[in-house]
Amino acid sequence: MATTHLKYLSLGVLVFQTTSLVLTMRYSRTLQGDGPRYLASSAVVTAELLKILACIVLVLKEHSYSVRALNSVLRQEIAHKPVETLKLAIPSGIYTLQNNLLYVALSNLDAATYQVTYQLKILTTALFSVSMLGRKLGVYQWLSLLILMGGVALVQWPSDSPSAPEKEEQTAGSQVVGLVAVLVACCSSGFAGVYFEKILKESKQSVWVRNIQLGMFGLVFGVIGMLMYDGDRVRENGMFQGYNSLTCVVVALQALGGLVIAAVIKYADNILKGFATSLSIILSTLISYFWLEDFVPTSVFFMGAMLVIVATFLYGYEGKPSTNPSRA
Repeated sequence: MATTHLKYLSLGVLVFQTTSLVLTMRYSRTLQGDGPRYLASSAVVTAELLKILACIVLVLKEHSYSVRALNSVLRQEIAHKPVETLKLAIPSGIYTLQNNLLYVALSNLDAATYQVTYQLKILTTALFSVSMLGRKLGVYQWLSLLILMGGVALVQWPSDSPSAPEKEEQTAGSQVVGLVAVLVACCSSGFAGVYFEKILKESKQSVWVRNIQLGMFGLVFGVIGMLMYDGDRVRENGMFQGYNSLTCVVVALQALGGLVIAAVIKYADNILKGFATSLSIILSTLISYFWLEDFVPTSVFFMGAMLVIVATFLYGYEGKPSTNPSRA
């Protein structure tokens, strides 16, 4: 009974985290009002730091909150195994790029369109799993990938809603930028997730230790990216310019996303995870329409969204999908 409660609790938290992150990130990047906007690169760096701290606490918990045991584990698994640690530089750099791209995507796409399109990461993860891990997909899974591509294509189908030419041109340009950002993020998510899964299978390290290693590289890459692209603004107004309570919520939700996914993988099956993803898409669509008021769904969008939801369920129907056990 306790396991059942944990199963549905983890799924409920996943729905809340996924939906809240998309909506708050979208609102904070486009609809928050006057004042300087926070730097996306700074938010990525802060989220990586929070992930490291959270994973350190979890490693402490695994060792009965012994600081001496924590120091021993970190020395043995990180300092004394530099080659193993360096292997994580590749997925960490890709994850850092992906996290920055998600801010770009949600600055140019409404929350509902973004979330449906981002499900293409199922396709990229599956393809990388077949090519890198030699995994075989069943008939239902291949069919689901075809349905997924069709659904995303419908979601991105241009609408015929009337608008001023200048606004229409600006919206079209923004959508192209957002779409490219999502597609690149899907590819990076698929590759990095499968690469990380391969590393996890080749070692017996704790997943939380691996996340600390990822976070260390992610922090370094994030700081380098922030100084390269926003260095002048950081030197002028500081790293935390534009931060407010909503920004802190966005950063915390992004930092804890990977931990939530890990809990879902541990306590729930893939069918229920697909249900959580589908429910999150529906909630994002409804809230974007009634609350944010920056999204007007069309019949074509609804058709595409339904196909994506069906594909999500169908992919988990036969066999186990290739999932990233620790990163969002």
